Amino acid sequence: MAATAWPDRIPGVSHMCRYASIVVPLLLLFLPAGSVEAYAQGELKRPFQVGERLTYEVSWLNMTAAIAVMEVTQMEGPNDRLVAKLVGTAHSTPIITKFFPVDNRVESELDLETLAPDHMTFRRREGRKKEDIEYVFHQKEGMVTAVRGGATESLPIPAGTQDIISCLYYTRTVLPPNPGTSLKMNVYHDKKNRPVEVLVEAIETIEGVWGKAETVRVLVIMPFHGLFMNQGNIRVWVTNDDRKTPLRMKAKVVLGSIVADLVDGFPETASPKQDY
Repeated sequence: MAATAWPDRIPGVSHMCRYASIVVPLLLLFLPAGSVEAYAQGELKRPFQVGERLTYEVSWLNMTAAIAVMEVTQMEGPNDRLVAKLVGTAHSTPIITKFFPVDNRVESELDLETLAPDHMTFRRREGRKKEDIEYVFHQKEGMVTAVRGGATESLPIPAGTQDIISCLYYTRTVLPPNPGTSLKMNVYHDKKNRPVEVLVEAIETIEGVWGKAETVRVLVIMPFHGLFMNQGNIRVWVTNDDRKTPLRMKAKVVLGSIVADLVDGFPETASPKQDY
């Protein structure tokens, strides 16, 4: 059997890589905080800050397939605007790289006052697939300019449209941690406006390499195919504190589930276990 055929013969391997490169960046920020009205009145503090760096191991059937990292870095904005750069990377582990190498990087320039994106680039390297995507958001005009495959086009977008990274930080700031609360938004990706709904399900204590932590369990509902490997829901567990740090993400696939666990960047309320 040819090595390059291996990922296609085992359900979940290529899905894990796509999970790390697309789903993890999108889910890291579907986190609860306050309310849109309170944020607009300046009553809320952003749960994320420049310098935040979260590292995840993505696994399937107890096999680690990829390492995903999310960072908030500093950058200078035009006209004295407050802007931060969101950076998400995903790299396949050595054993997976032999058959299906993944080396992806997403960068988004986020307006810290509106929590809407100005500019996003996606450098995708998955197996033999190589693609560079760029979006320039004209939020006031309700348009986005997309550059992909050498072609440029402008498309209409609803007000407050997010990209696959910025939507996470937006939700992290405005969704209250109360069971039953939900938030709907428009995420522009792959030349389409995509509806996404986030629902707060319950308060739940979970255990992992960080020890035990009280979390808010969030369900991400996606009524479309393609962006998240299939049509379906993904659950995220985030710390029930001011930082709203995602500790675990889980999505069902054809065989078993894909799980992403935080391994570095722990909040104070969820410190890693110590060996004595």
